[in-house]
Amino acid sequence: MTVAKTDYRFRRSGIGLAIALPLLFLASAQAQVHTAAPVVPPAPAAAKAALTPSLANPVNALPPNATVPLAKPAPLAAPLPRARSSVAILQALDKVTAETIRFEVPVGQPVRYKTLVFTVRACETTAPDEGVQDFSAYVLVDSQPAPSPGKEIPSARQVFRGWMYASSPGLNPLQHPVYDAWLIACKATAPVTPRPASPPKPKPVVTPDLIAPAPVATAPVAPTVEPPAQAPAPSR
Repeated sequence: MTVAKTDYRFRRSGIGLAIALPLLFLASAQAQVHTAAPVVPPAPAAAKAALTPSLANPVNALPPNATVPLAKPAPLAAPLPRARSSVAILQALDKVTAETIRFEVPVGQPVRYKTLVFTVRACETTAPDEGVQDFSAYVLVDSQPAPSPGKEIPSARQVFRGWMYASSPGLNPLQHPVYDAWLIACKATAPVTPRPASPPKPKPVVTPDLIAPAPVATAPVAPTVEPPAQAPAPSR
């Protein structure tokens, strides 16, 4: 009987320990949570206003319907004009004979090469602000056989019309089964300098010593008449 009573007490004390240990563990965990760093409360309205003075100051604050003017961009500088020349230098190739010729075409004047007639409307050189120097010409090319004596002038047929570029001949080339032509450069004709006129001869300075005296007017002198000689006395 004594052994049974002692075993019952031991079991009851073991059950109590099994329940008490988890409770003690939860209590210690809650104590650690409560001793953690305190949560900072939100800043009051006065502190927010101090952090954002532009919004708190009614002078700097913008009304809801206000529009902020945008800064105007700086005006772009006008591009420099291109220099125009009065003569274009072209080069032509005869694909049949492999003949190459370089010739000058004045602006506005047609120039014939075999059966092609070249007319240049404009020849320009790039401006200094473009960086790379290049030449471009607006060219008209007509195909017209040379007129034969005693026959009608054959009609011309346009085979090319557009800009030619010296640095890029293949950009807008002349497409012809026999001939090729491209731009070489633009050339300005030498200005005609007029022959200087001979300077006028300086007028002589007239001094009082060189002035001739004016003629003195004198009264006309009457001619003197000689009396006739007396006749000799008659002899007796």
